[in-house]
Amino acid sequence: MFHGIFNFFDKLEDRIRGHLSRFPILYTIIGGVAIVLFWRGVWHTADILQSKGGVLGFIFYEPINLLLVIAVLLATGLFVSYFIGDTILISGLRKEKKMHEKTEKEIQEEEATLNDIKKVVNELKNEVDEIKDAVKEDHKIHHGEGK
Repeated sequence: MFHGIFNFFDKLEDRIRGHLSRFPILYTIIGGVAIVLFWRGVWHTADILQSKGGVLGFIFYEPINLLLVIAVLLATGLFVSYFIGDTILISGLRKEKKMHEKTEKEIQEEEATLNDIKKVVNELKNEVDEIKDAVKEDHKIHHGEGK
């Protein structure tokens, strides 16, 4: 049952995303509004739960809630990655320049390096495909499937 529901929504999402990706501005507007309304719902739900008082009032009291949420974000590994992102961390560890600090020549050199890497990967793929074909042919010959 759950698997069927999951598959339905997975396929629906693929179709909608495929259609909306042809209209990036509309996609951005729909996505932006939905995200804002989602967080508005979360915010107001927290306010409602706080107003109930008791344990919920304590948990959703802003200073306590802040501490609890920081603990959850730290425990799940989302705290740093959400607020500054993995890319910034990695570039800082590598002591790389920010994109706007790079010269046009540096960017062109990086593009050339990436193109060289793509070329080597494609050559390796072609060689692997040739080896696979040779192994298949050898298998056929040794197992009487040839001719």
